[in-house]
Amino acid sequence: MVSSTGVNRQVPARVPGFVPIFNPLASRLLRLGRLMGPNALLTVRGRKSGELRTTPVALVEVKGKRWVIGTFGDTNWVRNLRAAGEAVISVGRRRLQVQALELTQEQATQFFTEVLGPYVGQGLLKRLVLRILGGDDIVTDPVAAAAKRPVFELTPKP
Repeated sequence: MVSSTGVNRQVPARVPGFVPIFNPLASRLLRLGRLMGPNALLTVRGRKSGELRTTPVALVEVKGKRWVIGTFGDTNWVRNLRAAGEAVISVGRRRLQVQALELTQEQATQFFTEVLGPYVGQGLLKRLVLRILGGDDIVTDPVAAAAKRPVFELTPKP
């Protein structure tokens, strides 16, 4: 299910130039297994084509809950997940069908403050990756981050 309670953060995507080059490599590595930290493959049905689309995403797992963040804003996978409301996350041979609920801006701010801030604060490497991806504001200004970065909570599909 996709939230219909005030979620309309369609900020134009600003994807760094290295991402389209890196994504095919990351996808291949993730198909082999968890070789890339918290990343996973997200497969979601295209909102226009109906075809399955797969992209690597950062999967945040804390205390048994999972989230994905549209780090670069309103990208195609974000729009597809918003429309489909469900996806498959996978690493190696492990696959999990999930339902996706987009957080409201207020909920996303709370997520960045209470969940992701402490999660990222646990390691210099995580902070460095955020800086490279242009996501420093996720930690330094959660309100601004929530205004331009959609967040989806993923729950196992029954």
